Amino acid sequence: RQRQMCIRDSLYMKLLIKLFKFLVRRAGKPFHKAILRRLMLSKVHRPPMSISRLSRLQKGKLDKTIVVVSTVTDDERLLEVPKMNICALRFTSGAKQRILKAGGSVMTLDQLIVKNPLGANTVLLRGPLTREALSHFGKPAGLPGSHTRPYAPAKGRNSEAP
Repeated sequence: RQRQMCIRDSLYMKLLIKLFKFLVRRAGKPFHKAILRRLMLSKVHRPPMSISRLSRLQKGKLDKTIVVVSTVTDDERLLEVPKMNICALRFTSGAKQRILKAGGSVMTLDQLIVKNPLGANTVLLRGPLTREALSHFGKPAGLPGSHTRPYAPAKGRNSEAP
């Protein structure tokens, strides 16, 4: 079951949710529904995307605008940033500079709706939801059928030796 209302204090997020609720009601496009659903997610479920991952996923979609409902971060390991048109909730300063320097464009979700109200020629991407902390959630570690990772380092003879 998904959230019905925004629980954040950010005025920008509340206005974005209001805008996309209106678009879902009036236009009824799956693109608007998907973005509204992702806007309602908690920050844990909106993981950031690096420009290296975006450049890898962009191959073959050079003419389309990449839409990410999270933060776009810089990746210093990527030596050459390709020209990309990216729309996201926010950008880190380094990522924004490198994308603009490569000849690409950056925009926020409200700017995208002004430019392209129906979401044509866009690709909706999201970041990886897997993280180390998730391996500790679930049934208590040690119970039969539990695949939960314990917080203790190990069970061996020297596991707690200094």
